[in-house]
Amino acid sequence: MSYEFLQHYWCFIVSLLGAILVFLLFVQGANSVARSLGYTDEGRRLVYNSTGRKWEFTFTTLVTFGGAFFASFPLFYSTSFGGAYWLWMLILFTFVLQAVSYEFQNKIGNILGPRTFQFFLTLNGIVGPLLLGGAVATFFEGSNFIVEKNNMIDIGAMTPIISRWANASHGLDALLNPWVLVFGFAVVFLARTLGILYVMNNVDDEDIRSRGSVRLIGAVVPFLVLFVAYLVHLLLKDGYAVNADGIVYMEPYKYLNNFLDMWYLTILLLIGVVLVLFGIGKTIMDKNYNAGIWPAGIGTVLTVLALLLSCAWNNTAYYPSTADLQSSLTLQNSCSSEFTLRTMFYVSLLVPFVLAYIVYCWRAIDKKKLTKEEIQTDHAY
Repeated sequence: MSYEFLQHYWCFIVSLLGAILVFLLFVQGANSVARSLGYTDEGRRLVYNSTGRKWEFTFTTLVTFGGAFFASFPLFYSTSFGGAYWLWMLILFTFVLQAVSYEFQNKIGNILGPRTFQFFLTLNGIVGPLLLGGAVATFFEGSNFIVEKNNMIDIGAMTPIISRWANASHGLDALLNPWVLVFGFAVVFLARTLGILYVMNNVDDEDIRSRGSVRLIGAVVPFLVLFVAYLVHLLLKDGYAVNADGIVYMEPYKYLNNFLDMWYLTILLLIGVVLVLFGIGKTIMDKNYNAGIWPAGIGTVLTVLALLLSCAWNNTAYYPSTADLQSSLTLQNSCSSEFTLRTMFYVSLLVPFVLAYIVYCWRAIDKKKLTKEEIQTDHAY
């Protein structure tokens, strides 16, 4: 195993975690439409109890994603999580708010009332995917930071900080880029689409399933418009390339060239898109079909995985800097030592066992469809 192989391997692992995280955002997506999907108080409780069984998976994957990034590419962690901390703090705040809202919305003594916490769940369902999508978009659009590694050895430096944000917004300036917002809202409507598909599959209630088919069209149309618009923009825009000496430069049609050079990512992307469209289309066309979450979910993972790998592999700066082009982060200049990556590689061999346990728990939780009778128990949200 060469150092280069380990760098690409851990890029793949981190990208896979990010792709799985986007799929698990169906929890946020379903919560964002719970009031219209459930319509009645009882219907809304069905939706919240359906997603409430899975929110831990989303939060755990988010933490694991951050931990894997920190261990394998620490300079990205210190640059993005440290510099753009307002953006990440807002993301974490909405997820913490979600956890609290699940537990307290129907607790005895809740002086704020259930609707307050349900509003918080809706807020998380919109803001969480929007900000996470915006953070991912910066891998292609760039962020406003400067890296100064010499600060670590410069005795005269005021502070031994390697990277810093170039302005006082600390990440929020990314939301001023219209293409970041386009991608962010595409993730919002994707999460909403997946959330509707999941609830239709998980809840045994004819009223919710019939409403889900209508709400699904309202989520799919803006998602497709936004996703196609951003994909065309991505393939036509200049990208951040890296030469053999580590110099970052702008290359016309860089991401289009990446998909042409790495044909396997193009196949992965196309398979993912087809699976997403199949899951959505069959659910809309066939009233008896409610398993659309699985082809659409697998397709989401494959599509996002292909996009994330295209911004890092093939000599590409995966976290470009708009303030200083040579501060852009690449696999080579931001990764951990070879010893660390090699040691982590052996630890990662345990990942299949962890995934098997997650699948087992998932099947155990969902082996029975959620009904109105079940939410009357003491264990319901």
